[in-house]
Amino acid sequence: MTATATTSRSVLRQAISGQRRQVTLASVLAAGHQGGEALVPVIIGVVIDQAVDGGSVGTLVFWLAVLAVVFAGLSYSYRFAARAAEGASLRAAHDLRIAISRRVLHPGGGAENGKLAGELVNIGTSDAQRVGVVNAVLPFGIAALAGVLVSAIALLRISLPLGLLVLLGTPPLLYLAHLIGKPLERRSEAEQERSAHASGVATDLVSGLRVLKGIGAEPAAVARYRDTSQNSLRATLRAARAKAWHDGAVLALTGVFIAIVALVGGHLASSGSISVGDLVAAVGLAQFLLTPFLIFSWVNGELAQGRASASRVADLLTTPAAVNPGDGGLPSPATGNVRLAEVSYGSLRGVDLDIPAGELIGVVAADPAAATDLLDCLGRAGDPAEGRVEVDGVDLSTVDPERVREVVLVAAHDADLFEGTLAENVGAGDRSPDEALAASAADEVAATLPDGTATAVTERGRSLSGGQRQRVALARALAADAPVLVVHDPTTAVDTVTETRIATGLARLRRGRTTILVTTSPALLAVADRVVVLDGGRITGEGGHAELVRDRADYRAAVLS
Repeated sequence: MTATATTSRSVLRQAISGQRRQVTLASVLAAGHQGGEALVPVIIGVVIDQAVDGGSVGTLVFWLAVLAVVFAGLSYSYRFAARAAEGASLRAAHDLRIAISRRVLHPGGGAENGKLAGELVNIGTSDAQRVGVVNAVLPFGIAALAGVLVSAIALLRISLPLGLLVLLGTPPLLYLAHLIGKPLERRSEAEQERSAHASGVATDLVSGLRVLKGIGAEPAAVARYRDTSQNSLRATLRAARAKAWHDGAVLALTGVFIAIVALVGGHLASSGSISVGDLVAAVGLAQFLLTPFLIFSWVNGELAQGRASASRVADLLTTPAAVNPGDGGLPSPATGNVRLAEVSYGSLRGVDLDIPAGELIGVVAADPAAATDLLDCLGRAGDPAEGRVEVDGVDLSTVDPERVREVVLVAAHDADLFEGTLAENVGAGDRSPDEALAASAADEVAATLPDGTATAVTERGRSLSGGQRQRVALARALAADAPVLVVHDPTTAVDTVTETRIATGLARLRRGRTTILVTTSPALLAVADRVVVLDGGRITGEGGHAELVRDRADYRAAVLS
C-alpha cells in the first residue's frame, strides 16, 4: 500500500514537473489576481478615510483611478492564468496518455493482465484527465494562499489581533479540509474502478454482440451488464455524497471562520481601536476571504480525485512485464530454425520439437489451451517455466521481445483488423500485397467490395463477415514475410473450397520459409511437410497427414470430426 502511495505521488510530481513553466506562469498570474482582489477593500477603506472624510475631490479621483488600474490588472491576470493552467492540464493529461499507451503496447506485455480492454481505455482517458487537472487547480490553490497572505498583512496593518487571527487560523483550517477530503479520495478511487470495470464489460459485450445474438444469450448479457452498471452507479452515488459532504463541511468551517473575523473587526471598531475606513476594509477583507477558502475547498476536492486516479495510473505503469527484456540478439537475416527443448509452460509439459529452417509443419492440439500456450512461447508473450525456445540456436528468453517479433510473427486466431482501407491493413509488410491477397483468397473479398482494396474497413473489421476478416488477417500476416510465421486456425470461418485454395496458396507463398500451422484443418495439414500431435501437453506422435489419419483414431477424431 505504501509503495502504491509513493508511486501515486510520483505520478503527480511528474505531471506537475513536466509542465513546470506553464504551472509557474499560471501561479504567478493567479496570485497577482488574488492579491489584487484582496487590495480592493483596502483601497476602498483608504478612499473613505482620505477622500470621503476629507472631502478632497482630487484624492477621490486619484484613488478611483487606482481602483480602475487594479481591476484592469485583475481581469487580464485571471484570463491568462486560466489559459496557462488549462494548457498545462491538457498537456499533462496528453503526456500521461502517451505513457499509458506505451506501457500497454510494450512488447513485454503484462499491463493487460486482469484488466478488460475498456478498463485500460478508462485509465488512459478519465484517470489521465483527472491527474492532468491537478495542474489546472494547483495555481489557483497557490493564488488563494497568496490572497490569504495579502489579507493577513493588510489586517495586521489595520489591527494586530485581526492579522494574527487570519495568519494563525488558516493552517488549522487547511488541515481540517485535508482530513475531510480523505473519504472523498477513497470513494473517488472506488468510483473510478467500478466505472472502468463497467466500461470494460460494455466493450466486451459489444465486441461479441454477434456471437451473443447467435446463441441467444442476450438476456444473460443484459443481466450481467445491469449488475455491473448498478455497482458502478452505487459507487458513483457514494462518491457524490462524499463530495457533497466535503464541500458542505468546508463551507461551514469557512463561514464560521469569516464570521469570527468580522465579529472581532466590529468589536475593534466599536471600541475605537480602528477607523471607519479600517472597519470597511476589515469587513471587505472578511468577505473576500470567502473566495480563497472556497478555492481551497475546490482544490482539495480535485486533488483528492487526482490522487485516486494517480494511484490507478501508477498501478498500470508499474505492472511488471510478462517477459523481461533481454540483451541477446538474433542473426540478421534469420534462417528460421526453431527448437523447443523440454518446454514446460502453462499446459505444456516437456515439449521437445525441432523444426528445420524452411519447413512447413502442422501442429494438432487436442486442448485449445495447449495451442494458446504454444503460441505464447513462440511469440515470447511468456517465457517457459522450464526448458528453452530457440531460434537459430539463440534462446528467445535472452532476446528483446520486439526483436523476437521481428523474426517470429504469431498470427492469432482472433486477430483484429485496423480501421482504414483493406489495402492499408495488408500493405504494411515486405511482400507484395497482391501476392498475399491471392494466397489467402482475400482477393475474392476485395472483388466483392464496392471500392476493392480501397474500401474502408471499420474498427476491428466489423464491416466484414467472419470469413472475410480471417482471410484479410491471414493476408496481412503473409505480407509481413517473417522468417518464422506461426498461424493459428486461419480458416475456421471459410468454406471447404476456399480453405483448399488457401492451403495451396499458403504453401506456395511460404516455400523455403519456416511456417508453423497450429490447426485441425485437414486441408492445411495435407500441405504440411510434417504434422505433430500435441496431447496432454506433450507431443504424442508425428508423421504425414495421410499416415496419421490412417493409423491414429485420436487424430482422425480431432481433424475429421
